[in-house]
Amino acid sequence: MSCGFSFLLRLQGGEVTVVEKKGTVTGISGPVVTAASERSVAMFEVARVGRDRLLGEVIRVERECVRVQVYEDTTGLCVGDEVLFEGGLLSVDLGPGLLGGVFDGIGRPLRPLGRQGVYLPKGAHLDSIGDERAYPFTPMVHPGQSLSSGDFIGSVRENAFFTHHVMMPPEESPGVVAWVAPEGEYGPRADLVQTEDGRAFSMVHRWRLRVPRPLARRLPFEVPLLSGQRVLDTLFPIPLGGAAVLPGGFGTGKTVTQQSLAKWCSADVIVYIGCGERGNEMTEVLEEFPELLDPATGGPLMDRTVLVANTSNMPVAAREASIYLGMTIGEYFRDMGHNVAIMADSTSRWAEALREISGRLEEMPGEEGYPAYLGSRLAQYYERAGRCVPLGAPDRTGSVTVVNAVSPAGGDFSEPVTQTSLRLSGAFWALDKALAQQRHFPAINWRQSYTLYEDMLAPWFRRRLGDEWFDLKSYVRELMEREQSLLALVQLVGRDGLSEEDTWTLAMAEFVRILYLQQNAFSPEDATYSLERQRTFLDLLRRVDELVRRALSKGALYEQVEDLPIQEELLRLRARDAEAMESEGAKWFSRLETLLLRREEAVS
Repeated sequence: MSCGFSFLLRLQGGEVTVVEKKGTVTGISGPVVTAASERSVAMFEVARVGRDRLLGEVIRVERECVRVQVYEDTTGLCVGDEVLFEGGLLSVDLGPGLLGGVFDGIGRPLRPLGRQGVYLPKGAHLDSIGDERAYPFTPMVHPGQSLSSGDFIGSVRENAFFTHHVMMPPEESPGVVAWVAPEGEYGPRADLVQTEDGRAFSMVHRWRLRVPRPLARRLPFEVPLLSGQRVLDTLFPIPLGGAAVLPGGFGTGKTVTQQSLAKWCSADVIVYIGCGERGNEMTEVLEEFPELLDPATGGPLMDRTVLVANTSNMPVAAREASIYLGMTIGEYFRDMGHNVAIMADSTSRWAEALREISGRLEEMPGEEGYPAYLGSRLAQYYERAGRCVPLGAPDRTGSVTVVNAVSPAGGDFSEPVTQTSLRLSGAFWALDKALAQQRHFPAINWRQSYTLYEDMLAPWFRRRLGDEWFDLKSYVRELMEREQSLLALVQLVGRDGLSEEDTWTLAMAEFVRILYLQQNAFSPEDATYSLERQRTFLDLLRRVDELVRRALSKGALYEQVEDLPIQEELLRLRARDAEAMESEGAKWFSRLETLLLRREEAVS
């Protein structure tokens, strides 16, 4: 096969080295380009295709033929166009300037590109870290000090609320500091430290998207990621470094739930990946996030957020790379000692991109047309989550927690992406179409959902909330199970056939569903709930239940309880903080006890 292959040579120190390799386009199938090459090319090697130098990545090598996955629109490419193989893997610049940034699926900053026009220019190449801004640098090392991978070189005040630590890049061999830049303002690529062997380090280093960053050792799951959502923190908690999957059909509230988690969860850094979602949803995120105030700092939420925007009308191949970009950024902040939460919306769109590329490669399809390696690719992504001791300091800990939305067609949870995600994650937050139609949000089905982390987190919750917390959780679960049994009985005998206590059980379960498991993301008083408020309010609900049951057991009738303003009072108390809820709740509880006592006396 004639390949038109050539390569450039450069003389360095008397040795001839290959600088770049060239090939020729021989076939085009959407985002997949076939090129002829007579020289070895590595899997996942970066390629530049055509006159516009479109970014691509080698995804198959077959003797002289190389298949390249192009991350941009291939319209206009011709057979015979040149292909350059760069020799390295797809990488991203990591350093100050990531926070508050908006990037496409391959790491290009969208704000600077947006100034060039409404549509992204073909072949545009901008590094994720720009050179236009200087940062105040404070050194943390001195000449003569030994340095190894992961050690802090200095600190940079990236914004008013976040201090960015400059690290010696991973996989660098140890060295001794020869020179350190004095305190002052520097560009991100200015040399800050030089070692005795002549190496220089700046604020920025590159890392390969598909390669996990190394760590010192993994840690067990011991601390929860607090979400501020009552149904999740109470019934289905996940730890820092855990993985949760959030499946649901269209309109069940996946995006709003993830946005609530992004704002209120206890992570230090948020990486939000819009992976193949509709453009209007990503527009909403891009417009709202800069205006949201961070409840932890009082500043803009974007000051600790990185957005990866890859909408459904962008090239499908870039969608496949977007989750690896988000994970690499998350691991970078993890290595500084931060707790990172990654929100990916949604992995179903990522899997669809994988299926399309696989089809164009003419690979044997698996279940529902997805490639046979769908499970292994998802596992490679999920396994990069975790809590660990990073390189550089034994007392530094960081974590990457993953919350992935899944969009099964027709809400069918038996489809391959949902089932594979279920096997790889430790928490399953199933969104229910029926609950969403009832305007019950978050529409998390408490019967289908589960968490495998509960026993691991039990010691932490016991230290924070005491043993009573577990009794309250059991109370909620048993009440909701009892409601389900009674609703089945009502279908047979009707509500009139129930006892007074069973009728009250149905009413109390409705209170718990409406007042506790349901949460209004747009209400300032109800959008987030601390654990102490959750415990106090749940205890108040249980005490009301016990009080009414005592009255019913002494002869009171359900009709006498039904007309009491119990739900209205509980709704009012729900808006209070834990201390006010406890004090005001005690007064109201005393009044309710008196009212019930009078009604018991009226019956007798």
